[in-house]
This record gives sequence, structure tokens and C-alpha cells, in this order.
Amino acid sequence: MANASRHRVRFPSPESAEVITEDAPRPDAREVRVRTRFSAISPGTERLIYQGNVPDNLEADTSIDALQGEELSYPISYGYACVGEVDKLGAEVDETWRGTRVFAFQPHVSRFVSSVEALVPLPDSADLTDAVMLPSLETAVNLVMDGRPVIGEMVLVLGQGVVGLLTTRLLADFPLGTLVTVDPLPSRRARSEDMGATEALDTLSASDLENASEFPMSPSVDREGANADLTYELAGQPSALNDAIRHTGFDGRIVVGSWYGTKRAPIDLGGRFHRSRIQIVSSQVSTVAPKYQGRWSKSRRMSVVVGLLDRVQPSQLITDQFPIEQAPHVYEKLASESPMLQPIFEYE
Repeated sequence: MANASRHRVRFPSPESAEVITEDAPRPDAREVRVRTRFSAISPGTERLIYQGNVPDNLEADTSIDALQGEELSYPISYGYACVGEVDKLGAEVDETWRGTRVFAFQPHVSRFVSSVEALVPLPDSADLTDAVMLPSLETAVNLVMDGRPVIGEMVLVLGQGVVGLLTTRLLADFPLGTLVTVDPLPSRRARSEDMGATEALDTLSASDLENASEFPMSPSVDREGANADLTYELAGQPSALNDAIRHTGFDGRIVVGSWYGTKRAPIDLGGRFHRSRIQIVSSQVSTVAPKYQGRWSKSRRMSVVVGLLDRVQPSQLITDQFPIEQAPHVYEKLASESPMLQPIFEYE
């Protein structure tokens, strides 16, 4: 019997994407093969890779089995959000895995092999277009955990891309004093308010925070006016860190979830930051923060994320759906001045 073929997206060089057709791999004795139904593009990260804005010799995320040993150098296949069904079993894999719907951290590919330990089985109630958004929702959960919002706090979220919107959605469930978001695009500000933001703004001033707050700040706490207790920098632009510093109050926290790649900007640490006691925290989903590791593992966090799918319904943020064969056009469009919010690929 002839082996099945598969389609795989590859970036041969900066500003270039192609779809390769090749033989699909056969599973080893303890592996399964998965037929992909959907894969989600990470707009921020994959835009950087497509445009060549990644540091030289940087390793890919070593916590993802499919990317282990890979450097972010060209040619490269990249991605980490596939959902589909198990269609072939290795000799030592239990028959109950056949037909199981799963999520996997895999590049954009129509068929792939994996150990069962690297797969996330999906509940029967999960919609596959919700499940393909698991990495973005997991990132939002990680950001909220790292920020540790406190009841009554003033929280500011800079950037309302997919991760910013999902972070806003989760924060809206907390009894905060106020939740203000900032994004230059009107369509994203409208979505932000739908997600539960108290107010969504295109630019920000201290008076905006003060007017939005249900609980005015005490002058003894913040002598410079109303500033956020907790700020998330999710805009993807390093210069936005200056805005975060400017609008975060004394002893406040800034959680940086953006990956800037090779983009650089001067950061003003010589002004009010010097005496502000502001904490700047790097948040990245590939690990669990040390303060949680006594009780939390990545598998526990992922189980929480899967349990949130029906409640959050992240597929509402999917704006574009393309056949995998159109990948070159999709990445060209993604790199344009008006990028798509959340595109996904579909597979036959």
C-alpha cells in the first residue's frame, strides 16, 4: 500500500513561505499518527519569523517536542497549534487511541507522528476551532498567574491582539477596581469591551485611568495621580514598555508578555522609574513560574486551560480561515500594515 502524503509549511528564507508535499511519516511502535483538521497561526511570533526578525542562533522552544533541537534559522517549519484525529497507531499503542481528537504543539502540517504523552486529548464537548486556540489561552492564563491581580486593583493591558484580548477576558472575571485596555485599532477596542474591559482606549493619559477607576487612588499611595497597580505589556512593540512604566504606580507590577525578536527601542529607566520600586516581570508560557512550582506543573495548568474552552470560547477571535495551500499568500497578508487578528489553516 502506498504511503499517504502530507503538506507542510516551510519558511525557506525571510519574506518567503512555501507548502511542501512529501510522504507522511509512519509511527514507531509507541507513536501515533494524527491527521490535522486545523492549525492556528501565532500572528506575533510567526510574523517575526516570516520577516526575519529573530535573533541569530536562537533555539526554538525546547519545551515543545516537535521543535526540540531546532534553531530559529532558515529554512524552518514553525508553528505550535494543531488539532485533529489519530488515524494510525504504532504496534504497541492501545486501540482506544484510534480516532481520538487531540491537540498537539506541532508546526503547520497535514499529518504528523507523536508520542501519546505529547498529545492533549480533547473532551467531547470541545469545538476543534476553540481547541486550536489552546496555546493563546494558555498564554493568557500564564500571564494572569504571573500578574497575580488583587481585588480592587487598577489593571492596564497594553495591546489587544489575540493574547491581549484573552487576557482581558480572564481578568474581567476578577473583582478589580477597573480594567483599562489600549489598542490603536477600533475593531480590537470594540472586541476588548465585549471581553469585559471597563474602557478600551486608543491612547492613554493618567486622567483616563482616574476617570475609569471605581476606587480612586489614595494620594499617600501614589502622589503622581492615578496609575495602574498592575500593567500588562502585550503590544509587541518594545517602545510600549515606556508607556507601561509611565502609567504604572509606585510599587506596581509590569508583566511583559511580548516577544520583540530583534526589534529594539530606547527604554527610559532614568526618570520616575528609578524611585518607583516598579517590578518588571518577564512572563513566558514555556515554563511555570518558580513561585508556583511546588503545586503547579505544566500539565495541571493545561488541564485548567482545556476546562476553560467552553466558557471562554476563544474561537470567537478567529477572523480568517484558509486552506493550507494558500500559506504563501496568508503570510504575505499577515506582514501587511493591517494584519489579521487570528487566521487559521484548514486541512482536507
